[in-house]
Amino acid sequence: MALSGIIATCISAFVAVFFILSLLAIIMKIILALFPDREKDEEPPYIAAITSTVHSYYPGTKITKIEEIK
Repeated sequence: MALSGIIATCISAFVAVFFILSLLAIIMKIILALFPDREKDEEPPYIAAITSTVHSYYPGTKITKIEEIK
């Protein structure tokens, strides 16, 4: 009898955790839909660092575009 009580408790705990995590996932989807991630421009310190490094290796060059390699 005690074993069936433990199994029932484990199953109900699993179902409760699954339900709570599912609810949190739905809330996160709603929040991300309401507030999408904005694409931010490159920050000026990074651009200045890249520009100064390139100019130290290749003086007189003009940088027209900086991209991240994925």
